Amino acid sequence: MPKYYEDKEEDGQACGGVREDLRQCLLESPCVLRENKSPKQCLREGHCKNLQMTFFACKRSMLDTRARFRGRKGY
Repeated sequence: MPKYYEDKEEDGQACGGVREDLRQCLLESPCVLRENKSPKQCLREGHCKNLQMTFFACKRSMLDTRARFRGRKGY
């Protein structure tokens, strides 16, 4: 189960749950904690790639006209 479901209030933004999970993944990654790099640099190096792809797919589904009928993909 994704972490954002546990004791957190809804932020109301589209794909907010995936965004929060991606943020937490980057902040808890060894790249940020041990190497003291910025989360942006770690994202470019390929950390948390699965969550990044899920976030991209969620954002892309907002532009898809079929999403009006089927709903957003992802979270």
